[in-house]
Amino acid sequence: MLIDTHAHLMFKEFENDLEDVLSKAKEAGVEKIINIGCDVKSSQAAVKMADEYENLYATLGLHPYDAALANEELMDEWRKLILKNKKIVAIGECGLDYFKADVPKDVQKSAFRLQIALAESAGVPLIVHCRDAYDDCLEILDEKFVWDDKNIGIVLHCYSGNLSFAEKLWKRGVLTSFTGIVTYPNAKDVQEVAKKAPMDLFMVETDCPYLAPQIYRGNRNEPAYVFEVARKISELKNISLEEVIEISVKNSLAFFGV
Repeated sequence: MLIDTHAHLMFKEFENDLEDVLSKAKEAGVEKIINIGCDVKSSQAAVKMADEYENLYATLGLHPYDAALANEELMDEWRKLILKNKKIVAIGECGLDYFKADVPKDVQKSAFRLQIALAESAGVPLIVHCRDAYDDCLEILDEKFVWDDKNIGIVLHCYSGNLSFAEKLWKRGVLTSFTGIVTYPNAKDVQEVAKKAPMDLFMVETDCPYLAPQIYRGNRNEPAYVFEVARKISELKNISLEEVIEISVKNSLAFFGV
């Protein structure tokens, strides 16, 4: 059994063969999939799919690309939806992207703060997207949390930063989640982070349809391939694949409460 903690199965890449993709994932041993919202439309779709498929769970979030859509009215709407639907298990992905997002930094920060507040008030974990914005991301998290054991769960998904920043996150109890990037030969920084990640502070994901593992690189990624991420982590940590699977599943179940 393994859990893909970050997938986008509502994207157009899966519109023609979703049933086959889900069947393939189940056959591979992927028993649960967290389907991640990144704008209003995809969040709605994630909830709909979670209601239709037993092994799918949903999140609600505004990616930095769509940060301008964040407002109190939407947050209140989402808060009510979370309280009514137990299959909505997190807020995000949300955060900061200074690499590619064509959205002013202050707008991104405002949207991030709103979604942090929503996650706290709803009592669900937070999935953070952070790209080339590490200092600002940590500054906002530090202003919102006192870093005790009463915090909601927080994960930096698709971790692509360096070890120094990862250690700052781990010190605060923030998880790092790894994608197919960890399998790429030139991804030495991410591999070093995966190697050093504390056993209780990591998860695995695909971020499909993006970032297929090296063996499938150039093709559409999908949940069944999350095993390749776990396999590479087992190699980096010099432990068995079974142990990586057991630990990552334990961490994922605790984080999402599924």
